[in-house]
Amino acid sequence: MKFSQILIPTLREAPSDAEAISHKLMLRAGFVRQLASGLYIYLPLGWRVINKINRILKEEMDAIGAQELSMPVMHPAEIWQTTGRWNEIGAEMFRLKDRTDRDMCLGMTHEEIMTWLASREIRSYRDLPQVWYQIQTKLRDEARPKSGILRTREFQMKDSYSFDADENALDINYKAHADAYHRIFSRCGLKFYQVESDTGMMGGAAAHEFMAPSQAGEDDIVLCDKCGYAANVEVAKSKASDNKLQEWEYEEIHTPQKRTVKEVSHFLKIGHEYFIKSLLMIADTKPVLVLLRGDQELHEKKLAKIIGNFRAASKEEILSILGVEAGFIGPVGHKIRTLADSSLMTGTYISGANKSDYHTRGIKAGVQFNAEWNDLHAAKEGDQCLNCNTPLRIEKAIEIGNIFKLGTKYSVPLKAVFLDNNGNEKPIVMGSYGIGPARIAAAAVEQNNDKDGIIWPKSIAPFDVEIIPLNVTDEKTKEVTEMIYKGLVTEKLEVLVDDRNERPGVKFKDADLIGIPIQVVIGEKGLKEGIVEVKDRMTKQTEKIAVENAVAKIISFAP
Repeated sequence: MKFSQILIPTLREAPSDAEAISHKLMLRAGFVRQLASGLYIYLPLGWRVINKINRILKEEMDAIGAQELSMPVMHPAEIWQTTGRWNEIGAEMFRLKDRTDRDMCLGMTHEEIMTWLASREIRSYRDLPQVWYQIQTKLRDEARPKSGILRTREFQMKDSYSFDADENALDINYKAHADAYHRIFSRCGLKFYQVESDTGMMGGAAAHEFMAPSQAGEDDIVLCDKCGYAANVEVAKSKASDNKLQEWEYEEIHTPQKRTVKEVSHFLKIGHEYFIKSLLMIADTKPVLVLLRGDQELHEKKLAKIIGNFRAASKEEILSILGVEAGFIGPVGHKIRTLADSSLMTGTYISGANKSDYHTRGIKAGVQFNAEWNDLHAAKEGDQCLNCNTPLRIEKAIEIGNIFKLGTKYSVPLKAVFLDNNGNEKPIVMGSYGIGPARIAAAAVEQNNDKDGIIWPKSIAPFDVEIIPLNVTDEKTKEVTEMIYKGLVTEKLEVLVDDRNERPGVKFKDADLIGIPIQVVIGEKGLKEGIVEVKDRMTKQTEKIAVENAVAKIISFAP
């Protein structure tokens, strides 16, 4: 492929609103262009990358026995209404009506449609297991599309679905997908973690995410370097760092106008970890008192799983329900439902005295108060691992894939059932598994770049080799360029030749910006010595190679 015959509109500067490195570089290198908020056009180089990724996805899905099919992007509303998600999902879903006034939506995922098909095609245990997959367009009306192709409103997704007779069979398909995902992301050249995650709107019994560490990521993952524990912060569990046992007597302390943990801690010169935060929440109009250690933050999703939707009580509600001024609530003496984080089960603490300008010191669980014990806090850097007591660390990461044990969440309402070997009707047990090809591409750029541009992993680069003839009008240069090009193409390598009549500096800058893994520089000076230069974009190492050996040597460098 000649540079002059392919659309590669490189830019010297990225648009001012581009923030993520991948967004900046993919715009500058001519891989994508933005049509509107969250809508991107993939230019030829970008589409080549996506197709390379999709080829890897297909190979690994086929390897575990998955069968490719294709589902419509537009769905009738009644299927989503049957599972309840038509009402559960908010403004993220694109909804419309057809010309007959029938409610429709644009698919943001395909659990309902796949289950609908299974309900009509699977009849017996002999038909199971089944694994179906597609690489299809999805649409999600993101409130804040950003970071280029990392968070868009229209995107491709490889989504696969397993259909099994029981949970044990689901476990086999779940592991097969997890193993395939490890191979996929490794082949794409990514650093990644498999982490425990929240099932979210997908529902089901269990879920894991695959996360590529990157500062552009919107998720935080909690990691233990000793035992390998890994979880999204949304579900991560941890032990609070130890605090020394205090032998305080149970007594009130005058704390005039000191309401927050920070204020009282500073006033008494005692660390935050020796305090109890007492938070009044309103859940479905019922008040709930929530207790946390003073150095921890409430994880709202964990609490919501226990009490449902909730909000913080207003100052007026605190006074009305507890008879206490906001800022002086304590855990002692209240007759409403009380939930406490498990870290408070041991130790002696300070908290509000339930009267203005006073706190109480010497509070112990099981002595002065009782509660329902739960994991309510958000894990943070330096907390201890529950498995091995090692301090945890937190990394930002990009979600590049996810797997869910759906169980019978969709098969029951959509009546996807089968007859077992005893003739009994049972619901199909399902799993759902997704990967975003564009997220793989963006994560690869986030993890592989330098000040000069992109450094593509060899397996997903738009081309394997770029040939850079410095003087395209020189006959010897043209002859050697053609010889090397034909030799590489014969060996099934994909080659880009920069045939532009441009200065060497322009060609070198564009080559580094685009990031093709191997650069072959053909210059008149080198040809006089019978050599060409081969540069590894990743290591920046350059090797001089005799012209007659160039093709064989370049092939040895290629993927």
